[in-house]
Amino acid sequence: MDEQLGEQGRKPARPQKKPRKVSPRYLENAALHYLKRYAATVSQLKRVLMRRVDRSLKAHGGERTEAVGWVDELVEKLTRGGLINDETYAGMKAHSLRSSGRSARVIAQKLRMKGVSAEVVAKKLADATAELSEEEAAKIWARKKRLGPFRTNTKTREENRQRDLAALARAGFSFTIAKKIIDSAE
Repeated sequence: MDEQLGEQGRKPARPQKKPRKVSPRYLENAALHYLKRYAATVSQLKRVLMRRVDRSLKAHGGERTEAVGWVDELVEKLTRGGLINDETYAGMKAHSLRSSGRSARVIAQKLRMKGVSAEVVAKKLADATAELSEEEAAKIWARKKRLGPFRTNTKTREENRQRDLAALARAGFSFTIAKKIIDSAE
């Protein structure tokens, strides 16, 4: 334990590794590695690759417009090859979020934040809602969060009614649905 400690009594931060010089081959390898680990939309992958480009250009210099062209070509190639598909991603994500009890409002917001187009969001949200209604999703959410009829202590149910209604409202459910779920017997 003879390590040198910094000013605040902690080990000094490890020096950051210098990023590799960006090239089309490097970007393709990075994209494939990322897609192997995560499902992604076109805009998400572009963001990830552009962060790598910006770090590399900061360290090594170079022309950003050339690198942006490489990223665009690569994303186009991966889209044609079927490795990136916003519709498939949106369908999978909407179904997953809906079955975990998320409201249509929250699902739409999350998909838009990932860069999915409004038309695809509307289509996949309609598909997810056809499988599981907004009311059923609210019931799942209330059960997970132990709200209303799902409280473990039934004596505090009336005391916490307003709090439970607010929790469902924050989760994106309408007042009508929230009131119906909280006031139900189960």
